[in-house]
Amino acid sequence: MKAAVVSSFDTAPRYEDFPAPVAGGDEMVVDVLATGLHPRVRSQADGSHYTSTAELPLVPGIDGVGRGADGLLRYFILPDTTLGAMAEQTVIDPRRSVVLPAGSDAVAVAAAMNPAMSSWVALRQRTQLQAGQDVLVLGATGSAGQMAVQVAALFGARRIVAAGRDAERLAALPALGATDTVLLDGDADAVARRLGQAAADVDVVVDYLWGAPTAAAMVALVTDRTDRGKPLTWIEIGSVAGPDATIPSAALRAARLQIVGSGQGSVSTREILAELPALAAEITRGTFDVDARPVPLADVEQAWADSARTTQRIVLLPQG
Repeated sequence: MKAAVVSSFDTAPRYEDFPAPVAGGDEMVVDVLATGLHPRVRSQADGSHYTSTAELPLVPGIDGVGRGADGLLRYFILPDTTLGAMAEQTVIDPRRSVVLPAGSDAVAVAAAMNPAMSSWVALRQRTQLQAGQDVLVLGATGSAGQMAVQVAALFGARRIVAAGRDAERLAALPALGATDTVLLDGDADAVARRLGQAAADVDVVVDYLWGAPTAAAMVALVTDRTDRGKPLTWIEIGSVAGPDATIPSAALRAARLQIVGSGQGSVSTREILAELPALAAEITRGTFDVDARPVPLADVEQAWADSARTTQRIVLLPQG
């Protein structure tokens, strides 16, 4: 069969022949219809993700939409494996999948499930966002951040402050549910003032940035908080601005601040799977604005290069 194959961690996958999968035990082989080229997949393919091993060659891809011999359309999540979803076929555990309604848009599901899942699971499993609470999304101009704005709106957030560096993309977020926007570009002191004025009293921060921007934002929110005894849950999901953040100890002592992470390990597979049916139903219903670009798997090398320059979610199509 044909697949996107990683033979070296410092080069993009190539469209090559790869041995066809064989199911064992309770597994099943599925024809892969669509699979998302997510940032998580890029880190899998370059060996930088914290779950990565040194085993090569590998086929990247952590999730997708496929159809098995039973004829059912499924969204599936793969375990850590060298046979990922970027292939004409892969092996899945049906228990790590959800059956989709007939007529579901495979491209939309493959594009939206992963980026929406990050905030959906965080706001369900790492905190319990209540309707009427306020949320700050740090890194709101990326595709996952854009989905986080929409997820928070769906969950009934009263105020949703969207913060990001891309002014054009930031301007589009009120149409998706943001009540306030903060540009994270320019003089550091000015950025801190804008954050403090707009988001000091939020209940939850959904953070895709980490690094120096998170440290500065945390100080700004704690400094300007009206009631420092009011709980603030800071959920670290991504680290696009850097893997390390220098957090002043005073920020933790001066406010009722709780920092938690959300990702593989901090949320169990069982907990993630429990959220999938409701999320898939919302995507199928058309609840979210999904900016997807389908690309044939044969064009994976060009798609890989494009994915570093766009906020569109590229979806690879192994069957066409």
